Formats: sequence, C-alpha cells, structure tokens
Amino acid sequence: MKRRTSTTRNCVTVLVVLLACSLASAAEDVRHQPLKDLNGYFPFEPPASLGEWELRKEYVRRQILVAAGLWPMPTKTPLNAVFHGKIDCGRYTVEKVYFESAPGFFVTGNLYRPKDIQSRVPGVMFAHGHRQDARLYLTPEDTLRKNIADGAERFERAGRSNYQAQCRQLALMGCVVWQWDMLGDSDSVQLSRQLVHGFAKQRPEMNTTENWGLYSPQAEAHCQNVMGLQTLNAVRGLDFLLSLPEVDPQRTAITGASGGGTQTMLLAAIDDRIQLSFPVVMVSTAMQGGCTCENASLLRINTGNVEFAALFAPKPQGMNTANDWTKEMATKGFPELQQLYAAYGKKNNVILHRGEHFPHNYNAVTRSAFYTFLNQRFKLGFQSPVIEQDFDPLPPEQLTVWNDQHPAPKAADPEFERTLLAWFTEDASHQIRTAAKTAEGRENLLRPAVQVLIGRTAADAGDVAWELENQQDRDDCLEMSGKLLNKTYGEVVDIVWLRPASWNGRVVVWLDDRGKASLRNADGSMKPGVRKLVQAGAAVLGADLLFQGGEAPNQNRVVDNPREFAGYTFGYNPALFAQRAHDVLTIVSHLRRAKTGPCPTPKTIAIAGWGSAGPVVAAAGALAGESIDRTAVDTGGFRFDQLLDYRHPSFLPGGAKYLDLPGLIVLHAPRPLWLAGENQESEIITAAYRDFADAGAFVTYTGETAQQETAAAEWLLK
Repeated sequence: MKRRTSTTRNCVTVLVVLLACSLASAAEDVRHQPLKDLNGYFPFEPPASLGEWELRKEYVRRQILVAAGLWPMPTKTPLNAVFHGKIDCGRYTVEKVYFESAPGFFVTGNLYRPKDIQSRVPGVMFAHGHRQDARLYLTPEDTLRKNIADGAERFERAGRSNYQAQCRQLALMGCVVWQWDMLGDSDSVQLSRQLVHGFAKQRPEMNTTENWGLYSPQAEAHCQNVMGLQTLNAVRGLDFLLSLPEVDPQRTAITGASGGGTQTMLLAAIDDRIQLSFPVVMVSTAMQGGCTCENASLLRINTGNVEFAALFAPKPQGMNTANDWTKEMATKGFPELQQLYAAYGKKNNVILHRGEHFPHNYNAVTRSAFYTFLNQRFKLGFQSPVIEQDFDPLPPEQLTVWNDQHPAPKAADPEFERTLLAWFTEDASHQIRTAAKTAEGRENLLRPAVQVLIGRTAADAGDVAWELENQQDRDDCLEMSGKLLNKTYGEVVDIVWLRPASWNGRVVVWLDDRGKASLRNADGSMKPGVRKLVQAGAAVLGADLLFQGGEAPNQNRVVDNPREFAGYTFGYNPALFAQRAHDVLTIVSHLRRAKTGPCPTPKTIAIAGWGSAGPVVAAAGALAGESIDRTAVDTGGFRFDQLLDYRHPSFLPGGAKYLDLPGLIVLHAPRPLWLAGENQESEIITAAYRDFADAGAFVTYTGETAQQETAAAEWLLK
C-alpha cells in the first residue's frame, strides 16, 4: 500500500485549516456539531521538528497524568509485599504475591522467576485484557480446538491458558515476569467487576459532597477514576518489579492485549523506567477502548492512542493488527509512527506485526512476535523466531492469591471505595496546597494542571479575525456588533463594542450570564458600571460565550451512550465551562494582536466577569499571562466541589482537585485582581499576592452587592 507522503500530509493540514476558516467565515461554530466519542477518528500527525515534538510530548504526557489523577503522583507508601505459595516448575518458579499500591488497596498477581539466575535479568510486566478471571482462566476445549484450527494456538495443553503460556515462555527466556490483576478481576476483589468494567447508571448514594464514590461528579471533579487506579497499580507494579534485586532496570518491558494494551501504552507513556513496549490490538486511529477502565475525562481531548504510543519514541516498541479496529494501522497510524522514529534516527525501533486474519486476541503468533522482538532488543541469545513449547497449565486453585493463611479483603465494599477516594483526595490536597505556597510550586504543579483542565492558553488561543455586521451611534458612543472568527479552531464568538468618541486606549471586556446583552439594562440603557467606563473614555466589549445569547443550556451536552459515565463525553470533548474559557482567550488574543478594527493595539486590556461568567473569567485569566492587565471577578461563592451532576453547565473535570476556584484565582498573581463573592478571603490567594511588593494588586470587595459593578468599574479605571 502506498504511504502518504509529507506533501500529502501538508495538503491534508491545509485542507483542515481551510475547512476551519470556511466554517468560521460562514459564522458556523464547529462546537455546534455532534460531539466526538470513542468511535471517532484519531489520526496522528508527526511534528515538523523534534523540538516541536518534545513540547507536544511533554503536554500529552501531562494530560494523561492529570486525567488519571496522577498529577501530582500519589504518595508512594510502603508496598508491604507478601510472597507465598512458591511453586517449583522445573526451570522456573511461580509465586503468589500481593502488595498495597495505596494504604489498604491490594494489587494481586503471580510472579514468575527463572531459576539459577547468575546476573541481573530482564523484568517484564504483563497486563491482561477484559476476559473475566483472566489470570485464572482456562480456555474451554471447544474454543481451544477452534483456536488451534484457526492457527491462533498451537497446543492442546498450553493453549488452555495463553496467559500462563506467555509468562512461562518469558521465564524460560530468563525474564522475571509480573502478571497482575486488573481491578475487579481474578483476586482483585475490593472493587467489583460490575463497578469497574460494567458501570452504567449513576448511584445517588455515591453522589455526595463528602464520602463520594467512583463515577460521581465529585470523583470526576477530583480526577478519580478506574483508569487512573489501574494506571497507579501499574506504576506501583513497576516499583515492585524493580525492587527485586535480580531485575535489570535497563531491561524492563511491558505488554498486554486489549485493555492490557491500553495499560501498556499508558504506563510506557508516563514512566521512563519502561525500556520496551508491546501493546497488542489497541494502537489504532479508530475505536479507542470501550471499557470504563480505558476512559477518563480529559484523557483523549485532541489526542488518541497512536499519539500515546508515539510518546514512547524512540525506545523499542512493537504493535500488531487484527480483524478489529486496528486493521488499518498499516496505512493509518503506523507510517506516521515510523516517520517520528525516523526523525530520531531510530526507524527500525518500531515494528508492526500484521495479523488482520486473526480476531481480537493475543494469539500464539503474536506472542511469538513479542518474544522475538524482546529477544533481539534485550540480546537474550535465543534462536529467532522464538516459539513456545507445550506444557500443562497450573489449575486456578494453585495460582489464586487468597487462602486461609492469607484471607481476601472484603469484596465490593462501598465503604472501602469511599475511604480509598478520601485518601487520594487528602493526599493530593496536601501536596497541592504545599506547592501553592510558593511561586515555583504554582508554576511547576498548579499552572500545568490547569492548562490541561482548560485545554488552551493565551499563547495558543488561535488566529482571530473581526467581522463587522452592524454599527450605530448610540448614547454618545459608537456601538458595533459582529463576530470574532477563530480561524485556528473554527470557533465563533458574537460580540458588541461600545467605543466612546474620545477613546483613551483602554479596553474592558465585560462578561455576564446574559452575554453581550449584559452591557445594558432591560430598557436599553447602559448598566451603571458600563456607563462609568465609557464616560471615562474606555471601550467596553460584551460577548456571547458559547451557547449564550439565547436560552442558556441547563446542562452540558453528552455523547449518545446509555452508560452514565462522564469520561465517555469529557474524555473526548472539553466541558462547556472550558469552551467558554476558550472564548475569553479568543477575545483577549484578538485584542492583543489586532492592528485594525474597532480598537486596534489598545494600551491596556481589563476584564470583568459576573454571574456564572465570573468563574470562567477566573479560569481564562489564570492562563492569560500578561495578555490581561487587570481583572475583576465576582465568584458568587461558586465551587466546583458543590456540583452534583456532571451535566451541570459549570461542571469541569478536575475542577475541584487543584484547590477548586481559589486554585484558578491564585494563578492571577501578581497581576492586579479585584475579587468579590467570597465569604472569606482565601489564605492561598492572599499569600500568593503577599509574595509581591505591590500591596494594592489584590483587592477584595465586601460592600453592597448592588454597587459592586460600579465599584469594580472604578477600580478597573485605575
């Protein structure tokens, strides 16, 4: 098949840009189109340079970590690993192991070790897929016979457990192998399989502002999800593997199929200690993973599985195709990965094993491809290709971790679920609050997280054009209405200008629930605060943020999926709150860069936010940097952690985790800030401003509510 050339890719890029421009010029906002879901198209476009890629790589890696609840990484408490029940299998042994990835949260599995180890040996992590009781599963005879007939398996005995077959073969090749249970599978019983992999309906008893459970709006607002818990278990599993003195830290690998393929990609992407990766039947530009354990809010916004695999470049990586969503990888995805690897001078470090005639599985042929790749890259010295041998699999009762001497923890315990999430909440809060006390901590931990939550900054707000529709002289000023066309993203913002005849070079953006109509009262007269600004010579801009200007939506849109899981929507699409923050950044970008239009090259830009737009302005201002000179915000006491429905129009995944709204506001420092709506001053905010010499940069308003807009206008004019 013909590979797509760089010229073709450039043409595709041009077409995408032209499409965005044509949509914008026709005043059609792409955000009105149907939402993206896990069955969308997720291409990967290699960067123009490695320098550009390194910046992108850092962001996408951080996006994964934030989405998984691992930014910051939870405190690594003692593993307290327990080994027991060693089984002598001749040239290798099998042990039952469990340890704690977090206090009281057990990871279970089997450890395969070769005998007679003379020096350090490779360590391999084996993540299984969604087959129930995978580690303990034995294939029924009728299924096995079909697999043999199709060429997927070779042996009537070894084929009974492809999991054991793989672990055994790797042990015979001299590798230490850790095969652990996904949540809700085999010996991992603390969270039920139905909860982890089959969740469908929200649980009212878990949707509370305290002691919440998984999938609740509170959990989503704190980036707590099943995918993140499984990824943490993988990180701690690697900690465990590398704690074994015989394991060579320079020869660590991970592999797995289906859901295990997803875990393979994610761990390889975020943990530099992995040296070889082989995700099976999951790297694809098509379906991204249908299980709740493979999805998380924020995870795949503007990215996807092929780019996740790309994060591992240039280290050795293999993948495969099957008769599933991976079947087009040879022409869609893999050539782009090869191009990236070639840019590093390592094109041969990435391979694709073709197998479109096989169904979605980790069959003996693909396993052989993995062994052979591992053998070559880790220089194990075996004859290639490496082929499995037949053997008698161990029965499940010999592999299970729990017994009378090592009793299993309580299964599917709702109180454990609540306690576990409470521990993660407190641990993250402590780390984030500590970081927020210093400018360095805010810049290195807090701001990078908020960048992911919102998904855009002033630096990448887009190329914006102004399109005039109407203008008239009114109330001693020129009133102009029109649109801002964000050509980069195909977005449209309806705006109105009030420019005084003697404009003094100042611009104030005035945002409220009523959109651009909020500049005036119901009788058409200017609001007192707006009038004060205009009379003082400042131009005032009002705007309809996304879905304002008409009947405001009473909830976020969600994808057409009967399962009530926020990650299926917000794992692929920004929340409305974030999109409105994008609109604010679009406005600011236009004001800073426009050389023509109603108010070209303004001397100062200030912004004020009221009602539900107040928190949006706080979020946008946190990422606007020096683009905004002064900000006035009425928060109305809003907090993300009080929302009890992920469909709420102000819901933001991760919004509560990073010190909630005060965490956004603190990032305004040291720019001048006027703040209203807070019942009490936040010590986090006051401490941040205390670090700077200008004592007047931070002002809190505690006067009459009816007078606050006028008071803010007076302050904005300073």
